[in-house]
Amino acid sequence: MTTSAKNYIAWSLRIIVAILFILSALAKLSKGHLLDSPYFAISTFEVKQLYPMGFSEGFAPFFSRTLIGIELALGLLLLQKNYLRKLIIPVTILLLVVFIGHLSYVTFLSGGNSGNCGCFGELLPMTPIEAIIKNIVAVGLLGYLFVLLPKEAKDGNFWVTTTVLFATILAIFMLAPIQPPASEFEVSTPEETTIDTIQEAAVDTIATVISKDTIKKVETVKTIVKQEINEPEKHKSGYASYFSKIDTGRKTLCFFVPGCDHCRVAAKELTELRQKDKNFPEISIIFMNEEADLIPDFFKFAGAEYPYKIIEVIPFWKVLGSGKDTPGVKYLWNGNEYKYYWGINDNKFDPIDYQKLISKPFSELKK
Repeated sequence: MTTSAKNYIAWSLRIIVAILFILSALAKLSKGHLLDSPYFAISTFEVKQLYPMGFSEGFAPFFSRTLIGIELALGLLLLQKNYLRKLIIPVTILLLVVFIGHLSYVTFLSGGNSGNCGCFGELLPMTPIEAIIKNIVAVGLLGYLFVLLPKEAKDGNFWVTTTVLFATILAIFMLAPIQPPASEFEVSTPEETTIDTIQEAAVDTIATVISKDTIKKVETVKTIVKQEINEPEKHKSGYASYFSKIDTGRKTLCFFVPGCDHCRVAAKELTELRQKDKNFPEISIIFMNEEADLIPDFFKFAGAEYPYKIIEVIPFWKVLGSGKDTPGVKYLWNGNEYKYYWGINDNKFDPIDYQKLISKPFSELKK
């Protein structure tokens, strides 16, 4: 093979692998488009990828930003000549091998090939098996590149490599600054008019009994009391800090992101169900504090406004639940959870199924 041919192939390999690393770094800082929401994207990466690995909440933000900075640096450094064969290529191969090992372990534990590995964040979802194949191919390309590069090449300027490395890490910290734990805050909205009709009916009837003092009315009260007991015992759902009455009666608790199209569709479907059923479980929403200024547009699309609470990105993912995704919709009765819809795949919200569910009496729910 001629020298010019080797150079052409070597540059082609460098560009291909460099693009993979640069895209991987930038994708971890992107939600739907490149660099459109760095803090949201990197926080999602931490919760979905690092927390399950055992990273603490204090360490994960530093590790994630440093890792992304290293990925970006290696992508850029593959396009320059300083310490390319001696340092950059071996370190890049080592990092890919670590990724392959981790993904193989995760795939073995999960017993399948589902979910997003997080290699390209939420921008380009990729299964663990797909990521392993991609990384193995990249290792092969880098190995061939290592062979093609001349052994006698000079090391070059070490300060160039260190400057690029620290500059990219610093840039990531600047693009997505670590935020101190923020207290949750609530924005006032019109209260819903939904009421517990059974309880009120019981109270009204009891008042009638006391005033008329008849045996017939007493029997009616006993019947109503029996109906009222036909419900689950009260249970602490864990959401009382967000909505004080969430553990009383039948409730629909939603987890939405204001700018999420799927969340908007789910909210609109809930509004349509509520308009058809006067006894529909009261709707409350926990919003992620991401594009919160879109909440008015969210309610306009949904066709109604509901009580809501806004919480920060990481606390939101934790409240939503490990491995869960938006939109999330829960059916609660006296704090007991009977159904949890989440994500946009197999467990996604189904309005027909939900209507059937909330129409069931407690005796059927217990089966």
